[in-house]
Formats: sequence, C-alpha cells, structure tokens
Amino acid sequence: GYLGHSEKHNESVGVLIWDRLHISAFLGITGFLLAYLICIPLGIMKALRHGSKFDISSSFTVFLGYSIPPYALGALLLSLLATSNVFDAPILPNRGWRPEDWEQLNLIGKIIGQFKHALLPIICYTAGSFATLTILMKNSLMENLSQDYVRTAFAKGLSEKRVVFFHAVRNSLIPLATGIGGYIGLFLAGSYLIEMVFGIDGIGMLGFQALLDRDYNILMG
Repeated sequence: GYLGHSEKHNESVGVLIWDRLHISAFLGITGFLLAYLICIPLGIMKALRHGSKFDISSSFTVFLGYSIPPYALGALLLSLLATSNVFDAPILPNRGWRPEDWEQLNLIGKIIGQFKHALLPIICYTAGSFATLTILMKNSLMENLSQDYVRTAFAKGLSEKRVVFFHAVRNSLIPLATGIGGYIGLFLAGSYLIEMVFGIDGIGMLGFQALLDRDYNILMG
C-alpha cells in the first residue's frame, strides 16, 4: 500500500491522493447519478414518442450539448454565470472547490457554498455522457418493444404501463449497466481538464501537475 514519496510536495503520495480523492469522487459520482437519473426517463419518453416534435427537439438539444467538449462548456458557463459579462454581478464563483471562509460558515452556509462551487463542474461532468445514455436507452427500449415477449404480454391483457415499465424497460437497462465500468476511472482519477478550468485541486489536477513536474511517484501512484 505504500505509493512512494513526492519530492516536489515533500509528502507521501498516498496522503496526497487521499486528501483529494473525495473531491474527484464527489464530482464524478454526482455527475454519474444525475446522468442516469435524467437520461433514463428522457430515453423512455423519446422511445414512446418516437418521431414526435418532442423527440426531434430533445434530440437536437441533446446532441448540441454532446458536441461541446466538457472543458469548453465549462469555460462558456463561467463566462455567462461567473463573470459580469452578462449579468451585473457574478451569480456563481469562478474558481475553487469550496468557499474561502469555509471554516467560519454555519451548516446552511456550507451547504449553499458547496452547492454554488460544485454546480458548474457537475454540469460539465454530466454533459459528457448525456447524449450517449439517452439515445442508448431510447434505442434499447424501442428494440425491446418490438420483441415477441412484449406482444405476448399485450395479448395476455396487461396494461401498456405494466408492459412498458415492468417488462420492456427492465430489459432495456442492461446495455446501460455495461457503461458503469467506464465511470469508475472517472470517480477515482477525475478530469484534469474540468478541474483545471474551475481551479479545483482534485486528483485530475494533481496528476496533470505531476506530469508537468515529472513527479513520477505521483504518476505511478
């Protein structure tokens, strides 16, 4: 379990990683949960309304967001919400993981401060996988709705709601479950591009700085 010693930081590599693990894990896990909680219902609605105006407009919006790299989206959001370019005063902070006066804040103040600092990075984490999960859910559900077992369920007299949600949707979730493994690395390693844009000192930023400093012990750790 010993990962070596960082000469640049003059500290154990394990301690450096552990001190930043909760930051990248919080952003990654929250973005992961939001993506699945939003994309699964949206994919179901798109499959049930295939070809409708809602389906076409939502597809346009989803792919528009997908075409923007997360770090570029972060820079755009910062320009809109964290500066005075659009509004008279910044609505959200532009850098950092927590407010500078974190220790002096009460519980409500800490919750609000943490929410303001984490909102934009989480949006960027979520946007990266939004289109893929939504379209995958839609296509998987449409494929299952055309299967024989669905027609058999309708023939038995089951309601459309029960057939869709208790039979077709359950089987449609299997392809989405295979993508969870790809998020594990994001939980642990973070995204150095997003963390660099928002000035968050997470594992991604630690690894990127170690690469520039040729701090091989951190990279190996």
